Amino acid sequence: MLPIKKILWPTDFSEPSYVALNTAQELAKHFSAELYIVNVITPIPVVSSPNGPAGFDVSVYQEQLKETSQESLKDIAQEKIDKEIKTHSKIVMGNASDEIVKTAKEEDIDLIITATHGETGWRHLVFGSVAEKVVRFATCPVLTIHQPKENK
Repeated sequence: MLPIKKILWPTDFSEPSYVALNTAQELAKHFSAELYIVNVITPIPVVSSPNGPAGFDVSVYQEQLKETSQESLKDIAQEKIDKEIKTHSKIVMGNASDEIVKTAKEEDIDLIITATHGETGWRHLVFGSVAEKVVRFATCPVLTIHQPKENK
């Protein structure tokens, strides 16, 4: 595993993912590693209608999602990531866990640092866990970062 030269940080732009970014940055600085940032856009299924095309153009919407993601990744790189860390940003379309694992293989990543949302019960059963699937299928080590519990 050591030395760590490439770290992958997948983000869905949620608060838990930014908590994981802090750890990714610390390790990137410590090991002088490059930080690869990936955002996965889940394709929207197109269902044909017997009444003809719907008034909603899925391809235009997905292109807008991609443009918004590119802007968000650019903002993160400029505002949240230390300038001394070399970063690479990538947007991919598909199933989140599959695309994260695939990107890690393609980029020869040494470590994936990902957030967990802590879903339990029926939400975990229905939606599953992207982090859990990444841990299961990644060929490199995966560090999962839990969102801090709120003090009540």
